[in-house]
Order: sequence, then structure tokens, then C-alpha cells
Amino acid sequence: MKYPALLKLLTETGIIPEDQSGKVQVYEKNKPFSIHWELRTFLYAGIVLLGAGLGTVIYFNIDSIGHTVLISLIVAALLGCLWYAFRYRKPFSWNEVPTGDKLDDFALLAACVLFLTLEGYLQYQYNIFGTRYGLVTFLPAVLFFFLAYRFDHRGVLSMAITAFSSWVGVNIAPIKLWQQKNFSTVDLTNISILLGVVLIAAGFIAGYKKLKAHFAFTYLIFGSNIAFVAGLAGLIQFDTKFLYILLITLLSAGSIWYGRKMQSFVFLLMGVLYGYVAFTYFIFYRDWAQGLSFTIYTLYYLGSAVGIVLFLINIKQIIGIKK
Repeated sequence: MKYPALLKLLTETGIIPEDQSGKVQVYEKNKPFSIHWELRTFLYAGIVLLGAGLGTVIYFNIDSIGHTVLISLIVAALLGCLWYAFRYRKPFSWNEVPTGDKLDDFALLAACVLFLTLEGYLQYQYNIFGTRYGLVTFLPAVLFFFLAYRFDHRGVLSMAITAFSSWVGVNIAPIKLWQQKNFSTVDLTNISILLGVVLIAAGFIAGYKKLKAHFAFTYLIFGSNIAFVAGLAGLIQFDTKFLYILLITLLSAGSIWYGRKMQSFVFLLMGVLYGYVAFTYFIFYRDWAQGLSFTIYTLYYLGSAVGIVLFLINIKQIIGIKK
């Protein structure tokens, strides 16, 4: 119920006196409007644009500016951001650290973007890592995990998980697969599933042990999506479909259970939607399904559409949130 209608209802039922209702109306009309999150959004967008702009400047002006000058500018900006972040750092705690008024979290994020820019530039221009591509992703993963925990920054944690996932992929998949652009291998799919399970386990450990418990959501959302997508890829591409459908069933059940327990819409939707896609494919991929009439297909999809609509209508009751 919107604010004016709610206030009117409370006034009519006598819960709020008339004079108090008038004061509330005056306050709501004259209270200052907060642009805190709008400014933070613009700052995050600015950091992303900064990284893209640096790459564009380097690409178009590399011959006129020179490598040494560009590297020096990037290093200076990187060190400046790190200095600012450490200058206003807060005491370390395994609990969530409140966000301060300073812009140290943005400086930290900018430093991570600049580090990736610097690393990519050095590798492209000077090939400092050679063919050790795993090292290219391992270094930022270690650095970003350290910074994420030290500064209690979930954005940097997301970058760390991404770098770690890239490191796992580079080390597991043979170089020839990357050169041939052939990623549909059983090993890569199964390792991706294992990676997702490891991240899910890390999320549960963080929540259970109270070691940055608020990081659990980031671990779980990354791990669940990686495991689900890899499971669907294995279900579609490989012959051992029963194992993959069993895996997705367990993941879906776990996601739905966690969503109801934590009253999280995203995990509930993930469990239902990924499970629906996997179940639908598993039912209709078989040879006997090829002979089914168009009417059977139509009834199935109409029935499942009705089920999804009912699910969305009753999602608050399902998840345990009262109206």
C-alpha cells in the first residue's frame, strides 16, 4: 500500500490522530531527498568508464605517447588509489564493516581496475608472463581476495572470484582447446561444476563460521550459477544425462531450500527456473518424445506457464514472507 493511502487508512481508523497525520504529511512533503545511492552509482560507472577510457587512450596513442610514459601514469594512478584506500582504511573485522563517508571503497575498486589494465598492458606489449597464462589470472585473484577481505569490499570479492574462476579454466583446459575454440569437453564441464560446488561450500562456511558472513551471498550466487550452467551444458552435450539431471535436481532443491530459509527471491527463482529448463529438456530430448503430437507439447508448455504464473503470484507465501 502506498504512503498516502496508508496514512489515510491509519487516520480514519484512529490509529494516528489528526494532528499527527498533518505533521507526518508536512514532514514527508518537506523532507530532503537523498541522492546517496545515485551518486554511488555514478561513481561506480565512472570507475568502469575510467578503465575503458584508459584502454582506448593506450590503443590510439601508444606511438605518440610512448610505453614508458603510459606505464608510469598507470602506476602513479594505481599507487595513488591504493594510498588513499589504505589512508582511510577501517580496522579489520570478520563482521561487516560499516561504510564510511570517505571514498576509500571507490579508490580501492579503481586500483583493482588499474591493476588489471597495467597487467594486460605489460603482457600485451612486453609478454612478461610468456605463455604462463595461469599466472596472469592467479596474481589478480590472490591480490583481490586479500583486498576484499582487508577492506570488506564485495565488489572486489566478485572480481577475485572471477579471476579465480579464470585461473581454474586456464589451468584445466589445454591451450590447444583455447586455440581451437573448443570448450565442449567433459573435463572442462565437470571442473566448472566442481568450481561451483567449491564456491557454494565457501559461502556456507563463511555464513556458518561467521567469517565475513555477508560475503556468503556473493560466493553462493557465483557458485550456484556456475554449477547450474555447467550442469545444463553437460546435460545437453554429453551422454551421461541421468547424472547431470540428478545433479541439477539436487542443486535446485538446495537453492529452493536456501531461498526459503533466508527468504531470498533470487535463490528461489534460480532453483525453480534452472530446474524447469533441465526437466523440460530431459523429458523431451528422448527418441520417444519425437513422436509426441503437437497437442502434447502445447498442453505441457501451457500447463507449465500457468504453474509459473501461480508460482510468481504466491511467491511471498512460498518464501515465507507475510503480506
